[in-house]
Amino acid sequence: MFASVEVIPYALPFRRTYRTSTGEIDQREMVLLRLTATDGFVGLGEAVPLSLRGGAALATVVKDLRDWAAATETGREEPTDPMTAPARCAIETAIADIAARREGLPLHAFLGQPEARPIKCNATIGADDPAVAASDAANWAADGFSSFKLKAGTGDEDILRVAATREAVGSRARIRIDANGAWSVEQASEMLARLAEFDLELVEQPVSSLDAMAELKAKLGIPVIADESVSNAFEAEQAASIGACDGATVKLSKIGTLDPSLGGHLPVYLSSALDGPVGIAAAAHVAQTLPEDGPLANLAQGLATARLFGATIASSEAQLDGDLLRVPSGHGLGIEIDEKALERFRL
Repeated sequence: MFASVEVIPYALPFRRTYRTSTGEIDQREMVLLRLTATDGFVGLGEAVPLSLRGGAALATVVKDLRDWAAATETGREEPTDPMTAPARCAIETAIADIAARREGLPLHAFLGQPEARPIKCNATIGADDPAVAASDAANWAADGFSSFKLKAGTGDEDILRVAATREAVGSRARIRIDANGAWSVEQASEMLARLAEFDLELVEQPVSSLDAMAELKAKLGIPVIADESVSNAFEAEQAASIGACDGATVKLSKIGTLDPSLGGHLPVYLSSALDGPVGIAAAAHVAQTLPEDGPLANLAQGLATARLFGATIASSEAQLDGDLLRVPSGHGLGIEIDEKALERFRL
C-alpha cells in the first residue's frame, strides 16, 4: 500500500504550434503520477494521452489513474484491465522508480543494464511551411543533430518540405518522414516515388492498417516502420507474419509498459509521444536495454522532443548534449519536480 497517490493533470506549452497530418496543438496535456510509499520513497510516472492518434483522451486517462488510486487503498498495486495504455505506463514507471530508489540503483540498472550510454536522437520537425521547417532543421543541425524526422501527410507540401530540409541540412544528413497513416497505398506509392531523390532513411506509418502497409512495403525500396498500428506483442506478431514492416517505433505510453521488446517479433527503436520530463527520462533509461546490434540498432531515437516545449516541470531531468540524450544522475528515474512549475502548469 502507498502512503499517498497523487494524480496531477498538467500541460506544457509548445514554443510554436505543433502540426501533423492529424491536427495541431499549442500545448501537450499529460498526467503526472506521484506515489509515496509507506517507507517514504517517492516514485514518479507519466501518462501521455494519444488522442491525436485515435487513443483515449486526457479525461479517460485521469479517470483510470484515479480509479486505480482508490483501489490501492484496499491493497492492490498492480494495474488491471481494462485500463488505457498511458495509465498503465505511468503506474509501472512510478512503481519501478520506487523500487530502483529503494535499491539505490538508477532505473536502467534496475532494468538489467548496469551501464548507461548517451542515446543518439533525431530532430523532430512539424508539418510546417517548408521554409519554416528548413529553418528549424538548420537550427537543430547547428546544435549537432544529423538525423531529422519530418511530419508528412499534408499533400504536395510534403515534397517542398523535404526538399527544403535536404537543402538546409546537406546530403549527408539522414531524413525520415512520418505520415501518421494519412495516405492510401496509392498515395503513399506516388509520394514516396517523388521523394526518392531526397534519399529518405525510412518512412513511419505511411498508411493506417497493417494489411495496407504490407501491400505498400512490397512496392518500396526503403524501410517501412510501424507506429500507430503496432502497440503490443500481438500486433507486432501480426505485422511480422504478413511482412508489413521492417520494424516498429515504440512509445512507452503507447505500449503501456517499460518492456519495449514487443515480444521480440520486430526490431524496435524508441520515440516520444511528446512526453514531459518524466516520460523522456523513463525512455532514456529504457533505451539502455535495447540491443546494440541488429537492423535498427544504428537508428537515432526520437527522444529529443523536450526542445519543442517552452517550459518544464522538472528541476532535474534528462539532458541533451548536442544530439545525445543522457539519463539523469541519481537513483530511480533521477527526476526531481519543480513544485512551483508544476503548480503553474497543472490543469
